[in-house]
Formats: sequence, structure tokens, C-alpha cells
Amino acid sequence: MTLNDETRPPTICVYGAGAVGGHLAGRLAAQGSEVSLIVRGAQLHAIREHGLRVETRDGVLVSHPFATDHASDIPPQDIVFVTVKAPALPGIAESLAPLLHQDSLVVFVGNGIPWWYFHGHGGPLEGTRLPRLDPGDGLWNSIGPQRAVGAVAYTACTVLAPGVVRAENPTNRLLLGRPDGLPDKRLDNLASLLSPSGLDVTVASDIRSAIWAKLSMNLIGGALGVLSGSPMKETLQHASIAAAAAVMGREGEAIARALGCDPGDPGQGLARLARSVHLQSIVQDLHAARPMEIDALFRVPLDLAAMVGVPTPTLGLMTELATQRARAAGLYKDTAA
Repeated sequence: MTLNDETRPPTICVYGAGAVGGHLAGRLAAQGSEVSLIVRGAQLHAIREHGLRVETRDGVLVSHPFATDHASDIPPQDIVFVTVKAPALPGIAESLAPLLHQDSLVVFVGNGIPWWYFHGHGGPLEGTRLPRLDPGDGLWNSIGPQRAVGAVAYTACTVLAPGVVRAENPTNRLLLGRPDGLPDKRLDNLASLLSPSGLDVTVASDIRSAIWAKLSMNLIGGALGVLSGSPMKETLQHASIAAAAAVMGREGEAIARALGCDPGDPGQGLARLARSVHLQSIVQDLHAARPMEIDALFRVPLDLAAMVGVPTPTLGLMTELATQRARAAGLYKDTAA
């Protein structure tokens, strides 16, 4: 069975049922989709014992999906949502491969620049590898970028306790798109499957612009959040910080446009960011002593800026300070030169 076969629903696996993955899995399972989870530790135990509880603005969703910490317990799937943080991706490349058949889609839901970024990009950078994100090309070779689907989620999710996820946004958006931007009936079918679950799903013809629209704000909110330890509503109340954030936004926009993307108006994004009381996920990782997504969110975007000759003095300063904070906490180590 594939996503081109509408005789029965597709099989779905969520690899990494933390905040974002648990939210997606809970919505899918609650509306009847066949969902399997790959999850570890206390989260696995809680889901097995009590089910998965997702608290949304519209009510509480409780489901009992199959959960395991061994990918070998699950047969090849039609759709695999990968929601682990970027630092963990290289370590799961080999275990992901047995979950895939010829027509599987692998939907990478994450923040920052994805490992497949230059697949289907076109131009002189076509096929460029990103060793900070995929050392040794493990993901490229084991999964194959042709299976990859880019996904940008606006959900503001938090794990309240093992097996319990809260989705804070009144509207939860998910943008999906192939790296090459071509139409794909499988993606349309996937969007049709997801929409009844309560997600606002859009298939984007230019997923990289969608990635940059969110990344341009994560560059600001992530770096300033790591340095301040506070939500952006508190941090951006200070005029000097707000002025620096505006410069960061313009520099991020310049990188995106030099790469052929439209990230939108950074001023509008900053206005939304200044109202946010949600603690950025990378700041949550710092507080919880979890590995931080420094490369995907900070260092690789600046690598891309260097590739296309865009100066980033303010972004460079703020993200290097945030990177040093992560190093000092023992939560980041360079993976590539």
C-alpha cells in the first residue's frame, strides 16, 4: 500500500514522540489513523501505561497508539514523521532505513536548515552536502533525499509530564513540501489525511521559503532567548535589544533572498515574536540540559551566508555568543569544521 493507493488508510510512524511528535501523533491517533511511535524512556513508559494525552485549546485528546523504542518492532511504513531534534538525526539514520519501502515518505519536522536543503535546489549549489547536519552523508545515503518531505510546524508545544503534551497555539499550522517543489499526489493525500485531525495543513510549492520564514525568527528568538533565558515578550521590551533584533531580522532576510527564497517581512515576524510568551524550544533544551540545535539554527545558516557572500555582523555576534553559552553548558560540540 502507498499514498497513491486510496483503498485503505496509510500506515504512519512518528519517530520521536516528544513535544511536536507527540502532538502530531495524538491528533492523528485520536481521529482514527493507524499510528506507531518510536519513543524512549519515561515517555515510552507513560504512553504504554496510560496512553498519550494531548491538551489543545479545543479539548483534550487521549489515544493509545502502539509505542516502542525499537524500530525493528514496526514493519515498513507509508509515512514516517521524524520529529527528533537535529543533533540526534545522524544517530538514527541506520534505524530509519528499515522503516521504509520504495514509496515511503519521510517527513522531517524540525527547526532550522534541514540536511537535504540543496537536494532539488538547482543552480550551482545543487546537491551541496551539509556535514554539520549530516556527517559522513549517513542520512543522504541511508534514507535518500528523494524520499524527504520538508515540514514547518507552528505549534508551540511543550511536554508537561511523561505522556502529556500541551499545544498552546489556538491554530496549529503545518506546511509540507517536496525539496524540488514538484506537485505530488501523495502530499495532497497526506494533507487530506491530516486536516481532519485539527491541523491547518498546506502543501507549499516552495518549502525553502517557508523554512526561512520561520528560521529568520528562530535566529532572533533562539539566540536572544538563550542569552536572556526569557520569552521574547519580556526580552524585546528593551529598546536596545529590539534594535539589535531588527538588524538580525534584516540580515537573515538577506541570506534567504540571496539563496532565492522569500522569507516575508521580518518586521511583521518581529511584531509577532514580541508578543510571544512561549519559551523557544532551544531555550527549553538549555534549561533541561538537552543537546541544543546550534548547527541547524545558527551555524549552518551562517555557513550559507558565507557561501553567498552575505555579511552578518550582528547575527554572527549574537549566535556566536549563544553558541558559546551552549558549549559552556556542555550541550554543544562542533561536528564539522
